[in-house]
Amino acid sequence: MSYSTPPAAGRFRRELSYLLRGLPVGIVAFTVAVTGFALGLGTLVIVGGIPVLAGTLRAARGVARVERRELEALPGRPLPPHHYRTTGGTGFGRVVRSLAEPQSWRDLAHMVLALPLRVAGFCLAVVWTVGGVGGVLFVAWGWALPRGEGHQGLLELMTGNDSYAGEAVFMTAVGALLLATSVPVVRGMVALNRSLAGVLLTNRTAAHRAAVATAPTRTATAAAGTAGTTATAATTATAGADATTGTTATV
Repeated sequence: MSYSTPPAAGRFRRELSYLLRGLPVGIVAFTVAVTGFALGLGTLVIVGGIPVLAGTLRAARGVARVERRELEALPGRPLPPHHYRTTGGTGFGRVVRSLAEPQSWRDLAHMVLALPLRVAGFCLAVVWTVGGVGGVLFVAWGWALPRGEGHQGLLELMTGNDSYAGEAVFMTAVGALLLATSVPVVRGMVALNRSLAGVLLTNRTAAHRAAVATAPTRTATAAAGTAGTTATAATTATAGADATTGTTATV
C-alpha cells in the first residue's frame, strides 16, 4: 500500500479528530480487554474461559488493525511490519491454538496501555484548541463573568490585579499562545500514540522470520512454475518439429 503526505491543514484536522475520538474508543477498548481477560481467566477451570479469551484476542486484533490503519494514514507513513501465525486445525482445537498467538496478546496489551495516553491526548487537544479559541475571544464573553468579592479572574489570582482590561489582554495573549502551539502539541501526542503502536502492534523480527521461512517455498514454487513452462515449450517445439518432418516426408 502506498502512502502520501496529507496537506498540513487537513492533517491537523485529522490528528485533532483522532485525539478527540481516542477517549471514547480507548474507554471501550480498555473495558473489553480487561473484562474479557478477567472473565476468560476466571472461567478457565470450566473450559468456558477458552472461547472467551479467544474472542477477546480476536477483538484485540480487530482494534489493532484499525489503529494501525489510522496511525499510518495520519502522517502518510507506514508502521513497521507485523505478523500473525497461521492457526491450523478446526473446531475447539483451533480455538485453543489461537491462544498461543503472541501478536494477539500484544494487541490486547495495547488496548489496556493506550488508555492513559488517550486520556492525556484528549485533555490536551481540548485545552489547546477550545481553550485557545476561548482565550482569543475573551473580549466577546468575558464581560458576562461575575466580578467582585469571591469572583476573581486568572490574572487577579496570579498578580492581584483586578482590572478587566488587564484580564482581557492577559486571556487574549494566553489564547493566542495556545492556538500558536496547538499544532506541535497535537502532533506530538499523535507521535506518542504512534510510538506505542510501534512497540506493541508491530514486530519486525517476527515478520522477517516469517518471510525467511516462506522464502524457500516461494522459490520452489517459482522453480516448479519455470520448469513447467520450459517443459511445455519443449513439448510444443517437439510437436512442431514432428509435424514439420511429417509434412516433408509426405511431399
